[in-house]
Amino acid sequence: MAIVINNVGKQKALEYFSGKTTTTESIILKLYSNNIAPAIDDAVTAYTELTSTGDYTSKTLTASNWTISAGTATYPTQTWTFTAAAGSVYGYYAVGATSGSILFAEKFSGGPYTVTTNGDSISVVINITLL
Repeated sequence: MAIVINNVGKQKALEYFSGKTTTTESIILKLYSNNIAPAIDDAVTAYTELTSTGDYTSKTLTASNWTISAGTATYPTQTWTFTAAAGSVYGYYAVGATSGSILFAEKFSGGPYTVTTNGDSISVVINITLL
């Protein structure tokens, strides 16, 4: 499935792009464990973050790590390596660190991925393209 930029994420991007705001916030990347197909009008409560089982923690994306070329923003591969079973993982979503608002989400096209043993891992590469 393709990445879905939520309406809130679009609003924040347009406000920044147009100069209506100069305030940005860090982006927190999370894995979700419920079977939901992301939609543009989702609330953050629609997603069930994976529990801390297996040493899972969310990841803060650093602004300077994004590369932007030919209308596409790409973030380096983010990998979670688990130390114990954590169940099914359906995709990832991103929220603003300060606002807690959902910005974008993607359901894994080959998922769900089931984390069953120590050493299982899940990797995510984020590519956002403006058409």
